[in-house]
Amino acid sequence: MDDKRKELLKGLPKIDEIIGLLEKKDIYRQASREMVREACRDVVQKLRDKILTAADRQLPALSSDTASAARSVEGIIAGLHRYKLRRLVNATGVILHTNLGRAPLCPEALDRILEVGRGYSNLEFDLEQGVRGLRYDHVSRLICMLTGAEDALIVNNNAAAVLLTLNTLAEHKEAIVSRGELIEIGGEFRIPDVMTKSNSILREVGTTNRTRLADYEKAVGPNTGVILKVHTSNYRIVGFTEEAELVPLVALGKKHGIPVFDDLGSGCLIDLAAFGLQHEPTVREVLASGVDVVTFSGDKLLGGPQAGIIVGKKDIVAQIKKNPLNRALRIDKFTLAALEATLMHYLTPEEAPQTLRSLKALTEPQSDVKKRARKLIRKLIHAGIPDLTYELQDAKAAAGGGSLPTQDIPTAVVAVKSAKITASHMEIKLRQAALPIIVRVDEDAIMIDLRTVSEEEFGFVVDALRQTAAN
Repeated sequence: MDDKRKELLKGLPKIDEIIGLLEKKDIYRQASREMVREACRDVVQKLRDKILTAADRQLPALSSDTASAARSVEGIIAGLHRYKLRRLVNATGVILHTNLGRAPLCPEALDRILEVGRGYSNLEFDLEQGVRGLRYDHVSRLICMLTGAEDALIVNNNAAAVLLTLNTLAEHKEAIVSRGELIEIGGEFRIPDVMTKSNSILREVGTTNRTRLADYEKAVGPNTGVILKVHTSNYRIVGFTEEAELVPLVALGKKHGIPVFDDLGSGCLIDLAAFGLQHEPTVREVLASGVDVVTFSGDKLLGGPQAGIIVGKKDIVAQIKKNPLNRALRIDKFTLAALEATLMHYLTPEEAPQTLRSLKALTEPQSDVKKRARKLIRKLIHAGIPDLTYELQDAKAAAGGGSLPTQDIPTAVVAVKSAKITASHMEIKLRQAALPIIVRVDEDAIMIDLRTVSEEEFGFVVDALRQTAAN
C-alpha cells in the first residue's frame, strides 16, 4: 500500500469525534444514540472503502475530515425522516406502468382504506351471527356475480394465485402446458420456476408456435394433476401458429377427470373491443367455457389494488382454500377494502370505464386527450416560464403491465423544449422534483403524455417545469 493511501486511512475521523460534533447540534432530537452511532460507522466505512478502491490520481480529492463526516451523518439521519415511497405524476403514456405502481386507486377505494384502517373492523367477524367469519366473504359474492364463478378466493397477487392453485391441484403431479405459454413476467419471474416452487412437475407439450389438442391428449397419464392454459398477456406469437382452444381442452379434462386451469393474468371484466381496442378475453367468457379454475390480477385491467383473484368451480376453490399456503399468501384488510370498492363500479357496466382511472385512460377517445393537452399548454403559457416552448403532437401510448402487448393506443403529448438545457437534463430535474414528474425523452424534447396525466395534476407539472427552468 502506498504512503498516501496509508496516510488517508490513518487520518480517518474517529467515531467519538464525529459524535462530539453532532451532540453540539442536538442530533439526538432526530434519532437515538444507537442510530447515530450506526450512521457514523457507516460513513467512516464508506470513506475507508473509497480510499482503498480509489485510483492513485483520485486520492488527493478524497476528504476524510471530521466535519465533513459529521455532515454526511446529518444527511443520513435527515433522510430517515423522508418518505421513500412517494406519489408522482406518470406522464409516460404507459397506463399500467409496473414500476410506477400500475393502476391508481379510485377515490372510493382510498376512502374505504381510510375508514377501515382508522379503527377496528369486521375483517373476520360475522356481524349477523356474532361468530368468526371469513375475510374473503366480503368480496367473494361480488366477484362471483360479476364473473359467473361458483366461488372465489383472493390472495396477494396473481403469481401467488398461480402458485397456490398449482400446489393444490398438482403437487408431485404433472401440469401439462404448451411450450408457447411458458411465459416470463417482470422481474424475471417465470412460469416454470413458479411451477417448481409449487412442487408440480412441468410437462411441456407442442412447440413454441404450434400446440394442438392432440399434444395435450398424448401427454395425459396416471400422474397428470392439471391441464394448464396460460394467457400470453405480455406478448403474442404471430404467423404460422396454432393453439388449442379452451372448450376442447375442458372436454379433454372431463374425459380424463383432470381439472383445467387458466391463468388469465390481466383479468379483464369488460369487453375492451367495444372501445376500439383489441379483444381481451374476459373472466366471464373464460369461465363460460367450462374451465375449472381461473386466476387473474387485481391491479391490471381490473383497475384495483394488487391482488390475485382465484375463481371457478366450488369444489376446486374449496380445495385451494384449505391449502396451508393460503394463510401465507392471504391479503390484508386494506386490499380487501380497496378491492370491494373497485368491484362495485362494475355493477353498472358502463360506469367502470368512466370512474376507474386506468380503465378511463385505456378507453378515452384521443379527441378528449387532445383537449386536455391543449388545456395544459394554455396553463403553461399563462405561467410564463422562461425559455420553454410547447407543441401538441400525436403519439402512441401503451397499456403496460403485461396487458395488450400489440395494442398501440392513439394519444396526445405536449413536447416541451428548452432554449438553455437539454431534454435529458430536464428529464432528470423533473424526476427529482418535490413531486416527481416521469416523462419520455424524444431527441431534443421531453414528452408529457396526457393519456396518463389528469387535469388535477396540471399544477404539479407546471410547478416542476418552473423549478426545472429556474435551475
